[in-house]
Amino acid sequence: MNELLTLDGVALSYHTREGETEALKSVSFSARSGEFLSIVGPSGCGKTTILSVVAGLLRPTAGQVLLGGKPVGPPDGEVGYMLQRDTLFEWLTVSANTLLGLRVQKKLTEESRAYAMSLIEKYGLSEFADAYPTRLSGGMRQRAALVRTLAFRPRLLLLDEPFSALDFQTRSDVAEDVRGIIAAEGVTTLLVTHDIPEAVCMGDRVIVLSPRPATVRKIIDVNIPGGPARRRTTAEAAELAEEIWRELKRAD
Repeated sequence: MNELLTLDGVALSYHTREGETEALKSVSFSARSGEFLSIVGPSGCGKTTILSVVAGLLRPTAGQVLLGGKPVGPPDGEVGYMLQRDTLFEWLTVSANTLLGLRVQKKLTEESRAYAMSLIEKYGLSEFADAYPTRLSGGMRQRAALVRTLAFRPRLLLLDEPFSALDFQTRSDVAEDVRGIIAAEGVTTLLVTHDIPEAVCMGDRVIVLSPRPATVRKIIDVNIPGGPARRRTTAEAAELAEEIWRELKRAD
């Protein structure tokens, strides 16, 4: 597989009245086309900052971010971003929520509408296409939010702790659901999570970050067959989770 995303020596510093805060320090990694990467690190280390830089919402102080070999610019639909909350508009139906972003960015055509509606049907939401989000379960809301993001046909998908608001059982079911949809669509994905077993069960590789300023401490391959639910029961997943935990606790 070819590399779709490359971060090369990415650094970012914030300037405030109190002085300069270094958030990222020479972060380098790449993601191949269709690959799913999980990102873990200590609280406040800069995980979400990395997503913001990749999305083009923040410009790095140094280094570069390349998408398809070209520098990432302002958001243009090539990068889809799902936040911790589903951010569905309660006064819009599921289908209207799905089409809203396309409409705002003036990308709503007959072809893009048909594709968005096909996603709604493909992923089991057609019965609720004309319903409001209040009728959806937590898992279905996440599915609807993912379909809305995929309607843009992004080349890269960013997930910022998208399951953190769900209870454990719902979280496990939704993770399985979301991972299956992403695999079916073949979208390259970066997942930020504080849940180490989740990182192992979802990712093809796990990127382990240092405390702030974040740099890449280790990249761990996950060679376990099956989806998140199948992986979670294996001894291999438990061993990798323990390895990541030790790496996070390692003193420099």
